[in-house]
Amino acid sequence: MKYAYALLGVLALSAPAMAAEPPGAGQLSPEPDLTDPAKTYDSCILLSKSHPDQALELASKWGAIGGGEGAQHCRALALIGLNDFGQGALELEQLAQKSKGTIGLRANLLEQAGQAWLMQGEPTHAYNAQTAGLKLVTPDMPQYVRLLVDRAATLAEGAKFKEAIVDLDAALEQKPDNADALAFRATARRNLKQNDLALADAEAAVKADPRNVNARLERANMYKLLGRINDARRDWVLIPQLAPDSDAAKAARADMERADVKP
Repeated sequence: MKYAYALLGVLALSAPAMAAEPPGAGQLSPEPDLTDPAKTYDSCILLSKSHPDQALELASKWGAIGGGEGAQHCRALALIGLNDFGQGALELEQLAQKSKGTIGLRANLLEQAGQAWLMQGEPTHAYNAQTAGLKLVTPDMPQYVRLLVDRAATLAEGAKFKEAIVDLDAALEQKPDNADALAFRATARRNLKQNDLALADAEAAVKADPRNVNARLERANMYKLLGRINDARRDWVLIPQLAPDSDAAKAARADMERADVKP
């Protein structure tokens, strides 16, 4: 599931970013407040990342007293936080089907469902969710590029690299400097042995976002493949500094150790 784990750590894309733990985290889950549903929703989403068991409890309490779609969304993300990816994905899809929210919101739900299905190891379900999301949106909407990049990762998971490149080309038509799309296309082209094109994409990805560790890891892969070990090592050293706990950092450390082993 290497492509799934490269997907940006991006579950709960429509949720607010984690800044600090909400009140009560690490102790008892906070009580839902129907007079301030936005605050309850924010607290629940934050808990789904830091303390998913507490988020599940909060979502259940909130849902029982009329929390509606907010409670259902939080419950699904809490399940994903507890590594119940399949059930979380299923509930996100069900919510997207019945939601009274905007097209963008429904697309976000399907985007998250696709990511969760891929984490579950169910690329067919992931592809279907992502395709359903793409049918909702237009190219000018932000979900369009994200869904194309996600679906390309799903296709790559099944070694369908040519099909993945079609989606990535479409994404890059809308956002030529999208580092994730460039890095994924480099990976696909490397697997198709299109080394010159792959290196160009990897270098463009790093130029577009020097802090993107997946882009740097792919560039290091290309440098290693072409025998440019010193160039690869510079990226390997930097990746753990940028994101020490990431999967890219683990891969960079392992690659560097293997390169330093003398035959």
